Amino acid sequence: MAGIPIIINTGLLFNDKKYLNQQEFTTQHANTYPNHDLLPFLEAVSLDLSTLSISEIKKLVVGSEKDNQELMLAMSADKRSGVRDIARRLRRANAVMLAEVNRLEKMFVYEDNLRASGYYPVAGVDEAGRGPLAGPVAAAAVILPREVWLPGLNDSKKLTPGKREALAIQIKDVALAFAVGLSSVEEIYQENIYHASLIAMRRAVLQLTIKPAYVLVDGFRIEQLELPQKPLVGGDGLSASIAAASIVAKVYRDHLMENYHELYPEYGFNKHKGYATPEHLRALASYGPCPIHRAGYQPVKIYIRAQESVGTA
Repeated sequence: MAGIPIIINTGLLFNDKKYLNQQEFTTQHANTYPNHDLLPFLEAVSLDLSTLSISEIKKLVVGSEKDNQELMLAMSADKRSGVRDIARRLRRANAVMLAEVNRLEKMFVYEDNLRASGYYPVAGVDEAGRGPLAGPVAAAAVILPREVWLPGLNDSKKLTPGKREALAIQIKDVALAFAVGLSSVEEIYQENIYHASLIAMRRAVLQLTIKPAYVLVDGFRIEQLELPQKPLVGGDGLSASIAAASIVAKVYRDHLMENYHELYPEYGFNKHKGYATPEHLRALASYGPCPIHRAGYQPVKIYIRAQESVGTA
């Protein structure tokens, strides 16, 4: 082999010739090092870690891989497997972080395009609770600042309850504005769930303390809203603002159903949040519907009729 590439502060030194970076080196020495990976061949680096313990090296590692490039190279070339393991873990963690940064950037595409067209601020809107047999439908509207770091931000349905709770707190802390709107079980019965959901969405937007220039909404156009808007099918996985709204709406409604559990503990609303789980259906069969059950939904209708027939017998 032709020699050993040496890392120096300003680049690489190989066979007495200086290269500015690894790319320049591997371009000229592709045949010598075909895998374009210098690390297996490093024998010397400008940073000497040999006098430091593994625990001391761990304390040196702060910030991103870019900030620690020299340290990362030194750890990767260290003779101790424990030090090399730290470097490998850091590289994996940094790769995950970079992928998350790129994913979140893509979730701002709609907001960025609207801003480039002169629309700012942009609100995202979504609802939670169309499917349950009990409780109101909730909607949230959120206006996010552009420069925001919310790792894990996504469609609320893809998140664990704990992650939703944590993100809801972060979203409220950083949002330029957010608001929640509700449609009651009576409105759901009178208007149907589709229109009741849109009413809740409109209420959320109108309660924002900052008037949005444009609204991105998950699924359907909001009726009687005199603002420019764009419905996005699956928007809670495409737009950061809609994803934030989906989380705020879901967490708000979950807390509401937990409060209803205190009034109607026999139904287990704190666990299933009103959805048609076997536990909920058994409670309905045993106790009949309570005031927050949706009278227009099956099988709630069946039990209401059964109660009515007993009352008239």
